[in-house]
Amino acid sequence: MHVKKGDNVKVISGKDKGKEGTVLEAYPSKQRVLVEGVNMVKKHAKPSQANPQGGILNQEASIHVSNVMVIDPKSGEPTRIGYQGTGKDKVRIAKKSGEVLDKK
Repeated sequence: MHVKKGDNVKVISGKDKGKEGTVLEAYPSKQRVLVEGVNMVKKHAKPSQANPQGGILNQEASIHVSNVMVIDPKSGEPTRIGYQGTGKDKVRIAKKSGEVLDKK
């Protein structure tokens, strides 16, 4: 997948088009990502030890990875992703600026 946990992304399609957020979790096998503050849904929760009141909670739902683009750290605009290097030295780069996205 072209996005990883911790990346800043922009939603490029769907009901939350234009919103920006950080990737909280990535699910490569399902090709989906969980983005902070995007695709909020209401979840009905039964009372539990952690939440004794129960009730209706707001939480993020995953969206398909094709609906997000990584934000270029230099320009702040959405960019496509390229790869540079081989083997263990392979890193992701932003196509717009050439900036390395994988900070060690």
